[in-house]
Amino acid sequence: MFVTSLAVAATVERGARPFEDCLGVALEHKAGRVIKVEFKTVDARKAYEFDIMDSDGKAWDVECDADAATIVSVEREVDSVADPLFAAQAKISESQARRILTQQYPGEIEEVEYEIEESGSASYEFDIAAGDGTQTKVEIDAATGEIIEADHELWQVGFE
Repeated sequence: MFVTSLAVAATVERGARPFEDCLGVALEHKAGRVIKVEFKTVDARKAYEFDIMDSDGKAWDVECDADAATIVSVEREVDSVADPLFAAQAKISESQARRILTQQYPGEIEEVEYEIEESGSASYEFDIAAGDGTQTKVEIDAATGEIIEADHELWQVGFE
């Protein structure tokens, strides 16, 4: 039922391939249970981001280009900055990353995630609610403090 309702919601997006195409590609790449799906824009590109829990209990973010139905990125979520994979790469603190973030993206920080990129680098991912009601996700490199990506969430279905 969860996936069916996602498919109905996703097929209304103009220009995007059918939701099922990206869902299939994402699950081929990272087998597991889909916990949440977001539809977002990254620059001018539309993408689905699938939060997938694998059989080992690891959480993954798998981003699929909605027009081409190809995987764009895969990130592993870890529980905290104390995770050994994250701690080995992080050179700036979460509070420093928050300062960098709020200088360019004002709003209320609703969530922070700690991610390991495919390259092995660590990043902070912040969800921000702006005053105009829009949702923005911003990734900050945990070693350099550089903003890696900022995207706008159009809709989300599933569990946080």
